[in-house]
Amino acid sequence: MLRVFLLRSVLIALPFVVWFIWAEYSKRTGRPMGATPWVWLATGSALLFGLSLLFMVVFQSDNRGEVYVPAEVTEGGRVTPGRFEEKGTPAP
Repeated sequence: MLRVFLLRSVLIALPFVVWFIWAEYSKRTGRPMGATPWVWLATGSALLFGLSLLFMVVFQSDNRGEVYVPAEVTEGGRVTPGRFEEKGTPAP
């Protein structure tokens, strides 16, 4: 979950980082700069965020046709994590 949050945070920040790096480079080379295009940067961030959601839906595997087996505490106090199993597969 943290990985997904960090990835989306990077995608949101990417247009802003690219803009400010380019603006700093332009100032150092003497190129005149206009105002910061906040609306375009926010739109680019929203577009990247939306595309990441779309790619997650399209490319992430689904678990239809599977049954969720919740985490269990076995003998000896060991915890087995929750998992998905095919329908009809006997539980261990």
